[in-house]
Amino acid sequence: MKKNPARNTYLKKNPSKLLETINSSIEVDQRMYKEDIEASIAHAKMLSKQKIIKKSEETKIVNGLKLILRNINAGKVSMKKELEDIHMNIESMLFKQIGKTAGKLHTARSRNDQVITDFKLWIRNNSTNLDKLLKNLQKILIRVAKKNITSVMPGYTHLQVAQPISLAHQCLAYVEMAGRDRSRLANCIQRLNECPLGSAALAGTSFPIDRKFTSKLLRFSKPTVNALDSVSDRDFAVEFLFVLTLICTHLSRMAEEIILWSNQQFNFINLPEELATGSSIMPQKKNPDGAELVRGRTSSVISNLNALLIILKGLPLAYSKDLQDDKKIVFSTFDDVCLALEVMTEMWTKITFNTKIMAEAVSNSNSTATDFTNWLVQHLKFSFREAYQITGKIVVYADKNNKKLHQLTIKELQKFNKNINLSAKKTFSVNESLKNKKSFGGTSPQSVKQTINYAIKKYL
Repeated sequence: MKKNPARNTYLKKNPSKLLETINSSIEVDQRMYKEDIEASIAHAKMLSKQKIIKKSEETKIVNGLKLILRNINAGKVSMKKELEDIHMNIESMLFKQIGKTAGKLHTARSRNDQVITDFKLWIRNNSTNLDKLLKNLQKILIRVAKKNITSVMPGYTHLQVAQPISLAHQCLAYVEMAGRDRSRLANCIQRLNECPLGSAALAGTSFPIDRKFTSKLLRFSKPTVNALDSVSDRDFAVEFLFVLTLICTHLSRMAEEIILWSNQQFNFINLPEELATGSSIMPQKKNPDGAELVRGRTSSVISNLNALLIILKGLPLAYSKDLQDDKKIVFSTFDDVCLALEVMTEMWTKITFNTKIMAEAVSNSNSTATDFTNWLVQHLKFSFREAYQITGKIVVYADKNNKKLHQLTIKELQKFNKNINLSAKKTFSVNESLKNKKSFGGTSPQSVKQTINYAIKKYL
């Protein structure tokens, strides 16, 4: 047997060292060894069922593949670069284990349908771990929310103090982000769950194969419909990358807020020392490196999505070697996102909150202005726009007199409308503002408790 059983006799010369180097993908795609063996076992069983190979040959092939799997798991195998990829490495090992019978395994398939089957299986298998990491983050966020239902903090728009919210309300926003990520991931896996094996190179095969049987063995919902599309399709990889990219984008937004909150001007949180660093010359520094690295890593994740799209945009049907890079892109992105999820989960587990300072940040603002506006609408029957204009004038007056809204007297408020009474003063209370946001999904303790119960039921 030649070094590479896939190198046909038409090519008289061995590949150059340079071609061998650029052509080899074993360092990347060896991660799919379990999937490659699983798919090969299913293929062998189908070939036997269809009497394309003998039952004894199936047994020999399957046992040989299982032994190879055990040897790889035990670290007894070294992959060979000259064999290009995981598929040919395993086929070569099988030849060593069982002899020429190994050559029958590749009947009615091509590396084209083999690699995409392995790739789909790998994404499907590893999506379980990704979902678990997202769920773990949700668990921690819900735990923090439970402890901080009445912990008041500023809610921001344009990074300006907008309205009072609870820390729990903020945490539950992140829970919903992660929930949508999990939903997108599940939908992505549902769409990719069609089996390409049996499509062969691009045209199908003349052998009497049973693709439905193979699909069932590999727990796919059904076989793919068009052989040409099957081997060239990378939609599932792009979609998976998009899901990963959006997860990381959400983590980056979260990281940005942690970075801001840890700044001395905010001082909302105390960072865990294990996820912070110091300065080489400034001994007082406690830098939020963990969060910054998550934020920074997001740029390469976004770039990877673009990279795969750019690879695909100019490719004719069916297979081109450009597609070899799809796994390198997906695997590295997957690793980055999993690491970012783990870092962020640990961060939320260990962060402590300066709730008193958070509350003071709200009290020292005019964040209840909207509550006062609503009071004018409800009690004095102004239109919202009329009430909005009156409140705006009061805010200007307060600013000119170096006061906050809650510091204004009734006499001062009545300068703007004589019917304003003492009950209006209650609207300037931060706690009152929080308590009154009872609409579904609002920040009141009552609504937050409902949202927590909803999140536990839906996500955990």
